[in-house]
Amino acid sequence: MRALLALLGLALIAPAASAQTPALNQVLNCPDKNLLYWQAFPPGGESDLSARHQQVILKKKCPRIDTIIQYKAGAGGGLMWGQMNQLPGDGLNIVGVNLPHIVFQPLEGQVQYKTADITPVFWFHFTPDILVVPEQSAIRSMADFIKAAKAAPDKINLGGSGLNSANHAAHERMNAAFAVKTNYIPYKGTGDMATAVLGAQVDGAMTYSAFAINNKTRVRGLAIAMEKRHPLLPDVPTFKELGVDWVDGAYRGIGVPKATPADARKRLSDLWAALNSDPEMKELAAKSGFELVNVGLDQMDGFMKDKARIYTQAAQHLGLGKK
Repeated sequence: MRALLALLGLALIAPAASAQTPALNQVLNCPDKNLLYWQAFPPGGESDLSARHQQVILKKKCPRIDTIIQYKAGAGGGLMWGQMNQLPGDGLNIVGVNLPHIVFQPLEGQVQYKTADITPVFWFHFTPDILVVPEQSAIRSMADFIKAAKAAPDKINLGGSGLNSANHAAHERMNAAFAVKTNYIPYKGTGDMATAVLGAQVDGAMTYSAFAINNKTRVRGLAIAMEKRHPLLPDVPTFKELGVDWVDGAYRGIGVPKATPADARKRLSDLWAALNSDPEMKELAAKSGFELVNVGLDQMDGFMKDKARIYTQAAQHLGLGKK
């Protein structure tokens, strides 16, 4: 909460830069009207925090406009994504989108959209998978966790954000990799899941690095899906250190309604690239555990084809949609 208040404070300071407006608008091709930034998850999670970061930097770069964040949560993001093509394609309506969610969910068949219905224009960051337990848990390490899970199959409950999401896939992958049986408890988003985990209503969570970093004194990380240990979580071993070849997580980006013209898509893609290159954004992302990536329109087709192939294979291997 203190971090969000600090960000809001920065947003109030930003209008002081209005004297630079004409030059900034020309260089960045800023929108001439306010942006509506639609979120598929409730407030309080990684998608919301990243949008708040972007809201601050956008105000600095495009002082004449505001970025208005809207929420339409449900079905693990599927409610918003199933309706995004009903929004005006005016270049002013943008939607937060996530991978692997937009591949897994249509394979399940319980959402009102297909992967091809989603039009991403920029992927801006990645958050690795991490297994955590509440700080007060008797489980102190991954070895403790495996021992407890094997001693009591189907008794350990792990929270996560959404069904057929990155958290869901990571949970199934963890069960398979360590030959254990634990239960996945889906929540609308990380914000809702946090209440359950921090209150020890569940035994832990398969979540993202950002959640662990922002709650370092309240949760204990057991293993993280990175090549090397995270600098902000130096005591948390990687899955690779534990003998499992696992480097994965969730990608977050922005998409637009299909009716959005090509020039508007390009403008938004370029604008988000400028946000990611801003030193303040890099600092905010690093503090929150977000790994910045830059996938714009020129790379989008190849990136999406590659991810769709990988996640389709993963869904089949993990049996998502068959439970």
